[in-house]
Formats: sequence, C-alpha cells, structure tokens
Amino acid sequence: MTVLVLDNPELIARSAIAAGFNPAALEAGSKRPHRMKFHYGFNKHSLDTDDIAFLEQHAAYLRQHPSVSIRIHGHSDNFGTEDYNGFLSRLRANAVARIFMQEGVPESRILMAHWGSARPLATPEDHAANRRVELEYLTLDVARAL
Repeated sequence: MTVLVLDNPELIARSAIAAGFNPAALEAGSKRPHRMKFHYGFNKHSLDTDDIAFLEQHAAYLRQHPSVSIRIHGHSDNFGTEDYNGFLSRLRANAVARIFMQEGVPESRILMAHWGSARPLATPEDHAANRRVELEYLTLDVARAL
C-alpha cells in the first residue's frame, strides 16, 4: 500500500473542497456547545482557560443566533454565611457575563440569577460539585415573559 503525505496546507484545503468538504459545516459556534456547567475552586470566582474557551464557544453560538438569550445561574457551596455565599455566586455569574459581553454578546440578552447555596447540585456535603455556574438557553419570547 502506498501512502501519500501532503504537507502543503493550501493543497490539502483545495483537495478537501474538491472532494465535497463543506468548511461552513465546521464553523465555530454553528452548534450549541454541550457543556453547560462550570465548576470553581473553594472561594474562587474565576475560571481556568479551558472553561473560558468553552464560554467563548457559547458566545459564538449566541452571536449567530440572535433570537436566543442566556440565563447564567451562579451557585456556591454551603461553607460560610448565606450572605457571603450569595455574594460569591453573584461574582461567579458576573464573571461569566463579562466573558460573553467581551465576546460580543449584547448585555440585553444575558440574564443572571445567583442562588448562593440554596440550590445544591449534589448533597450539601459535596462542596466541589455545588460551586458552579450553569447556563440556560432561552428564546427571546421566553426571556421577555420572565
């Protein structure tokens, strides 16, 4: 068997298009990213670079679908007072909203909720699972009604 190795990107691209490859099918943001939960370290409200990359994909999807809004749900674990947990969950939701706005999503399409430790994902003792932000997609009609 003979294997042809192409190391010319332009030639590879022309060959792929000639074979029927549609580059628009792989366009970033054409499909809604599957990851909807982002977890945080203890007492943290910033995400790592991998998480930010996923949020940028969500922002690309939102830019391409102007009839869709997003609600960001901030959560915390049950360490500390409920006032502080509410504050921390608000910081987490705001950090995600800032990324979306930096990526060109209009502020009018971003809704936020911060729950503190009131809505745990897991048992209250599973602190790491409860320190999170969740994304919820909404159509504009639903968002206006809320």
